[in-house]
Amino acid sequence: MDFTFSQEQDELRKVVRSFLAKHSDEAAVRRLAADPRGHDPVVWRRMAGELGLQGLAVPEEYGGSGFGYVDLGIVFEEAGRALLCGPYFATVALAAEALLRCDDEQARHDLLPGIASGERIATLALTEDSGRWDEPAVRLTARDTPAGWRLTGTKNWVPDGHLADLLLVAARTSTEISLFAVDADAHGLTRTPLPTLDQTRKQTRLRFDDTPARLLGAEGTAWPALERTLATASVLLAAEQVGGAAAALDAAVDYARIRVQYGRPIGSFQGVKHKCADMLVEIESARSASYAGLWALDAGEEAEIAVAAALAQAFCSEAFTRVAGDNIQVHGGIGFTWEHPAHLYFKRAKSSEVLLGSPSYHRELLATRLGI
Repeated sequence: MDFTFSQEQDELRKVVRSFLAKHSDEAAVRRLAADPRGHDPVVWRRMAGELGLQGLAVPEEYGGSGFGYVDLGIVFEEAGRALLCGPYFATVALAAEALLRCDDEQARHDLLPGIASGERIATLALTEDSGRWDEPAVRLTARDTPAGWRLTGTKNWVPDGHLADLLLVAARTSTEISLFAVDADAHGLTRTPLPTLDQTRKQTRLRFDDTPARLLGAEGTAWPALERTLATASVLLAAEQVGGAAAALDAAVDYARIRVQYGRPIGSFQGVKHKCADMLVEIESARSASYAGLWALDAGEEAEIAVAAALAQAFCSEAFTRVAGDNIQVHGGIGFTWEHPAHLYFKRAKSSEVLLGSPSYHRELLATRLGI
């Protein structure tokens, strides 16, 4: 297997980085973080229309471009570097992946083209008040009625659930876990935005009160598809975390070169040099774990994917947090101010660290999957 990027993939990185440098700079990130919508609809449409990012890994028969997960991981890494505000993770890593994994060909033909074109924002509603991502934590109930399926219960901390046009909801039926599609304007659905530490990634509490829903696939068969969806999302989130950590290191090194104390740049002091070197080691190790996960996804070996995903998320989550914290330390007092972007990366790191489960949870998954 070739573990290097192709010329086309290198060009993809350059194009995405250039686009995000223009449309997701610090000013845009701060503006959208304060915006209740959390994203710029114009930029979202351009991401789909000009770059095809929403449909990059969606097969061509469903309106996408049919690229692989390595290509998609490059986009997520650059999105993390730029702190992209918007429902890209929720729509692409969670919702689109869940549709691809569920056994419902008609649903894929009905729903994926809108996602690939950027016309439909989607998300996956799985976690509830416990905050857990495992099967026993799903308590929201679904019942089959003469008028169709109805959902009752709550989902919590749903990424971008406040603006999604399509909600994919995990619910418990009489035969275990099933997956349902719910329209944003469905009767009995209440969406409440939540206060978050990381304002660049909005989260929502969803309340379902006898809400009509469409069953995706066969009843009671959704959990394996959801488990694979979470593995894919864990790897893509790890790529995003690597990008954010790399940006934090770049900021620390740039500052160490220009900040002068005692007549010389602080980067010449041993303590600062060693801290930056440690940050680099963290990032390169995290990048290796992330890339291994992406190549495993493209290889399609389920056992390898499960292990690589847990490893990537367990390591990359903590690496991003450590590097973002060290970036603040290198900057000193100015790094602790609201005016400096260092805190934006630190808050994204802490939020991402628990977005799909804590590092200890993923280490436990890893140990279980390795048979330890």
